[in-house]
Amino acid sequence: MLTIQKEWIIIMPLTMMDTGVETTVKSIRGKDQTRQFLQNLGFVEGATVSVVSSLAGNLIVSVKDTRVAISQKMASRIMV
Repeated sequence: MLTIQKEWIIIMPLTMMDTGVETTVKSIRGKDQTRQFLQNLGFVEGATVSVVSSLAGNLIVSVKDTRVAISQKMASRIMV
């Protein structure tokens, strides 16, 4: 008897993450300038991130032992 186990990988924008949930950055979308800006803040593939708080769509995110405030527009480019 053969059993097949399927693994689902869900990728969504950082803006959809619940507060306090730790996750991993899967990719950064956008123009080169946008991706470079986010990478300079520490948002690189494989980095562990969590949303600390959300206010009016803007987020405070914990990344690489630092808290960073980013707009909803920027956060929507970070896929987790």
